[in-house]
Amino acid sequence: MQGHMLAAEDMTNFGTDPWWLIGLKAVFCFAFLMGTVLISIVFERKVLGWMQRRIGPNRHGPWGLLQSLADGVKLMLKEDIIVKGADKVVYVLAPIIGTIPAFMAIAVIPFGPPGNEVSIFGTRTAMQLTDLPVAVLYILATSSIAAYGVVLAGWSSKSTYPLLGGVRATAQIISYEVAMGLSFAAVFLYSGSMSTSAIVDSQEDRWFAILLPVSFLIYLVSMVGEAHRAPFDMPESEGDLVGGFNTEYSSIKFALFMLTEYVHMVTVSALAVTLFLGGWRAPAPISTYWEGANHGWWPMLWFVLKLCMLLFAFIWLRATLPRVRYDQFMKLGWKVLIPVAMVWLMLVAGVRAMRNEDYSFADIIYWVGGAGIALLLISFLVDIFRERGEKAAEEREKQAEPPGFDPMAGGYPVPPLPGQTLPPTPRRRPRGEPQLVGTAAESGSAAASGEPGESNAGSTSQGRGADGA
Repeated sequence: MQGHMLAAEDMTNFGTDPWWLIGLKAVFCFAFLMGTVLISIVFERKVLGWMQRRIGPNRHGPWGLLQSLADGVKLMLKEDIIVKGADKVVYVLAPIIGTIPAFMAIAVIPFGPPGNEVSIFGTRTAMQLTDLPVAVLYILATSSIAAYGVVLAGWSSKSTYPLLGGVRATAQIISYEVAMGLSFAAVFLYSGSMSTSAIVDSQEDRWFAILLPVSFLIYLVSMVGEAHRAPFDMPESEGDLVGGFNTEYSSIKFALFMLTEYVHMVTVSALAVTLFLGGWRAPAPISTYWEGANHGWWPMLWFVLKLCMLLFAFIWLRATLPRVRYDQFMKLGWKVLIPVAMVWLMLVAGVRAMRNEDYSFADIIYWVGGAGIALLLISFLVDIFRERGEKAAEEREKQAEPPGFDPMAGGYPVPPLPGQTLPPTPRRRPRGEPQLVGTAAESGSAAASGEPGESNAGSTSQGRGADGA
């Protein structure tokens, strides 16, 4: 198995193509992304319409298939506006910085076997532009550079809401790339390589989505957050940011940001297919009964079908789930995904170390299961003590008197917080009614204390009432 992986990681299959074939492959990668984006936009609108019982686009082209192309032409013909107070150089460069890295990741995605499987104009070549011994790290680096375009767009606009959207996007990418990298580490341990072609080759017997289900689920959540897609589209939430970092952009620059989002969605889906779903390999029933399923041009078909399945999952999430709050999103990333990914990585590393030491399968299950049960017991005890501490704190808060609340303490009225009450306010007397000296309670207390002024006022009012009767 180790020799098989080393042979698959051999980079001699790449870098030997003639210059015209390299250019043709680069053009194909660019056209593949652009075509997939155009189809995805129409596909998304159609599927959302079907799920929400709407018609969807049906005007431009047959069945509305040219709707996204018409939108692109419309955006390019619109007036290009630059905000007066913006940093013009950074303002113009921001969408370019965000778009170019989104296209770069597709260069190391394998569409077919690494060997010279297909013939293009008489030249045998692999269905992959290039490969690197650290190809997955290259993809992570390019996706990180794309964050600069978003934050620079928000900063250069010199506007409050775009800046907030850019800061949100940066924190979002940083938070979820940690969990994404930890999910990749488990794949590296089992494949023994960071090369994309070697990782696909190591899934010949079993996909990593089945062998490493926790890593697969963590990556699925992380890739939705990385792509800024619903329900994790906080950088462009219309309710509180009025569109987010691209509020001040128009025309082709706005179109570039929209294009970047969909290209990034395709890229992370292609990476999920490569690392966890067998890449270009046919599913098990087809590859079992058909020997030629993984040869020739057929692998590209399996790759595209898996890619479409993940793109449909993106659309399904958007039609189903509401947008979460930003604090919930950060809590999910830092308090759930990252701890679970670290514990899972420790278990995977332990299993790999025991396999290398020739431990039996029963011993591995015994030790790993024992470690898992111990972690569950420890977490259970921690939860019990934490709940007791929270209940004790609540009891102390209930027993303590609530502090006085002055709504005018800061110079202007503010609403009370939970647990605070406004002080009683005097009633406004109805218009035309004579002003009384005091309330009934005050009159009664004054009479009881023997104050002559108040008691005389009370007796006078009582006398008037008697005369009237």
